[in-house]
Amino acid sequence: MRIMRLAAIAAVALTAISSAEAKDWSKILIGTEGAYPPFNNLTSDGKLVGFDIEIADAICEELKVECEFVVQDWDGMIPALIAGKFDAVIASMSITEERKQKVDFTGKYYNTPPAIAVPKDSKLTGVTDADLDGVLLGAQSSTTHSNYAEERLPSADLKLYPTPDEYKLDIIGGRIDAVIDDSIVLSDWLKSEDGACCKILGMVPNVIEIHGEGAGIAVRKEDTDLKEMLSDAILAIRENGKYAEINAKYFDFDVYGE
Repeated sequence: MRIMRLAAIAAVALTAISSAEAKDWSKILIGTEGAYPPFNNLTSDGKLVGFDIEIADAICEELKVECEFVVQDWDGMIPALIAGKFDAVIASMSITEERKQKVDFTGKYYNTPPAIAVPKDSKLTGVTDADLDGVLLGAQSSTTHSNYAEERLPSADLKLYPTPDEYKLDIIGGRIDAVIDDSIVLSDWLKSEDGACCKILGMVPNVIEIHGEGAGIAVRKEDTDLKEMLSDAILAIRENGKYAEINAKYFDFDVYGE
């Protein structure tokens, strides 16, 4: 009798676990930063715009699900995902081994190289560690770009910022000598009035051990069904032309990469 009772309890427990795992993905909460143009940015009236946002919208349309964006500071993005504040991160987050220890990722949805920008009157001529010896270099914290600077540019004096907006103000004001970030982010800024101060010094080698496999969508490790749904949707919008349509609005080359 006791064995039968234990078996019944175990069956109920397994059913409860299965029910908990079978989540309803008819609505997906998406975390994004809103401070990384042209990929994601908040307009003056509080609207989210950018490549990440349009790709997210296209994915949700492909899946025929309702999606809602949640704006989150970059440094707290992964902790907020794990805590359940949202279900997925679409915020130009690079797929790295370090991050894969905490969360899971879809395949990439874009992959662009990093670069270093400097004031137009800068005397710097290269982007190696020797070239940047003693240079005050700005980078957004908790990014692959700051990781690269720490590991491959130890001779530079690295200064970290919560968002790119702060490092832009400092290089415009002459308080730092150079900045490192995604080449598309820097190039987009250089086209603006504020970016007229500066130029691209050079491209930075894309080191997969540091920069990862491209930008992917992060999900909690237990949400394998959601990861598969989102991965399939990325491939679907690549195949049906929606990705190319969005890509052409922002770039003159395919940012998906090889």
